[in-house]
Amino acid sequence: MNQPQALPVASPTFADAPTPPPDVAFHRLGVVAGSRGWRPLLVLLLAAVLYAASGLLLVTAAVAVDAITGSTVSDRVLALDMNDPYAFVSGFALIALMLPALLLARRILGPRPVGLLSSVTGRLRWRWLGRALLISVAVYVVGLTLQLVLLDPLTGVPLTAARFIPSAWVFLLGAVLLVPLQAAAEEYVFRGGLMQLVGGWLRHPAFAVVLPVPLFVVGHGYDVLGQTGIAVFALLTGWLTWRTGGLEAAIALHVVNNGLLTVMQAVGWADPNVTDITVPAFVASLVVQGLAAWLLVRSADRMGVQRTRPALAPLPAPRPAPAPVALETSS
Repeated sequence: MNQPQALPVASPTFADAPTPPPDVAFHRLGVVAGSRGWRPLLVLLLAAVLYAASGLLLVTAAVAVDAITGSTVSDRVLALDMNDPYAFVSGFALIALMLPALLLARRILGPRPVGLLSSVTGRLRWRWLGRALLISVAVYVVGLTLQLVLLDPLTGVPLTAARFIPSAWVFLLGAVLLVPLQAAAEEYVFRGGLMQLVGGWLRHPAFAVVLPVPLFVVGHGYDVLGQTGIAVFALLTGWLTWRTGGLEAAIALHVVNNGLLTVMQAVGWADPNVTDITVPAFVASLVVQGLAAWLLVRSADRMGVQRTRPALAPLPAPRPAPAPVALETSS
């Protein structure tokens, strides 16, 4: 008697591997980490809550010191006179608190690794950061020298002898300890979190670079020319972040800019409370920042600094297995 028998079912075969997806730029790293939709926004909102809570603790501590000692620390802090050491330390410390707030929020809500906020490698590239700091220091020192020797005399600004202001040691120490934290915090928030938030929704890097700029500008209190300079700085650091694949160059430029101003304040060459910016000073700052950015990009290219992160290629789709065929066998 003939009975039909089925051939063994063939294992599925796979199609040829698809073309690998393009590498991912810094502003799109949230997509690489699996963060789409509203999660990056929730991270920033949680960071804002954590930051507000830490700021409240700082203010409460100042009020408690006043109550215990009968001093006026809180009044001096709230006066926002940046020549006052209390206002300087509290102001920069308050901004620096944005960094742990953002990192903690990112760790709680994801996406992970948290290091993707730093660069396309998933970490802060310390060797590149060190070189970027050296380049920025060199450019700014040369720029300051030319300003003091050439620009100021041509524009009628008298050259005064350096003299330490009261409590200058606080500002010099702050330039080394507080300013780097303050500058890094702003870069992580505005060029890290916000750029990746925008990049999760809009693919083109121009949106991620430009859209956070107004939020950065409103945090400063200069005149129109000064605010324009702040906007240009934000655009430049945003572009550097995208172009070099991480925050290191932007952090270096920000640290050196603010650190040098703080040192100049300590020796009586700068007043942080001044909000009116002159045209020569505005132009000089643009030239210095532009030159520094150009040298940073050239150095990054020579070092082979990684600009993008490889995207995970999808697995090839399996081909359907052929249907079993029934055969007649003779008994």
